[in-house]
Amino acid sequence: MNASFSGFSKDLIKFYEDLVQNNNRDWFQKNKQRYREVALLPMCDFIEAFAPYLEDIAPYYIADPRPNGGSVFRIHRDVRFSRDKKPYKEHLACQFRHQAGKDAHAPGFYLHIDLEGVRFGGGLWLPPAPKLAKIRAAIDEKPDQWHAITSEPSIMQEFGSVQGDGLKTAPKGYAKDHPDIIDLRRKTFFLMKRVPVETIFQPDFLEVVANSYRTASPFMKFMTTAVDLPY
Repeated sequence: MNASFSGFSKDLIKFYEDLVQNNNRDWFQKNKQRYREVALLPMCDFIEAFAPYLEDIAPYYIADPRPNGGSVFRIHRDVRFSRDKKPYKEHLACQFRHQAGKDAHAPGFYLHIDLEGVRFGGGLWLPPAPKLAKIRAAIDEKPDQWHAITSEPSIMQEFGSVQGDGLKTAPKGYAKDHPDIIDLRRKTFFLMKRVPVETIFQPDFLEVVANSYRTASPFMKFMTTAVDLPY
């Protein structure tokens, strides 16, 4: 595996501590190069170094190290429909999405770093209605397979349970007393591990993330094939 990445710098945390206190365009313009050097480019290095791990775990998922249009999320927030008008995200994140995916709603593995800690895992965030219907159908039609995955001891130990916001009532076509109604009500499905922010400084951070993704692989395979994509 690629060993060129040896952990993020503590300068990354200092940048986000300062950004939280100065989340405005004037400050960011003065610190834009700093952002590139301590956050954006190190994340691109992480993504590039992670590519062989991802190829081994889920070959249809892409690790794209480009700083623009690749796996890393841009720092600019879309504030058009938000009450929070802060222009910049106070976290650093990337998504390794399926090669057939065109946006953040595609199946993907995720990594998120902020001042509160680090989280990583995989799933689907607010998939479009047709894909959501297919996931619900797969859970309904393959309950034994779904239960085997979600109750797998290694998955429960690593992530706890499947998470994701859902409807307040049963989706159309499903009974309110369906044995899997909690999961059928979900609009988002993911497994996510949380660790202290200091974890990003470890030289084995690549392996830490890879081990979690590997553990999540049966869940990701179920989700991916449910929306008619190869895993």
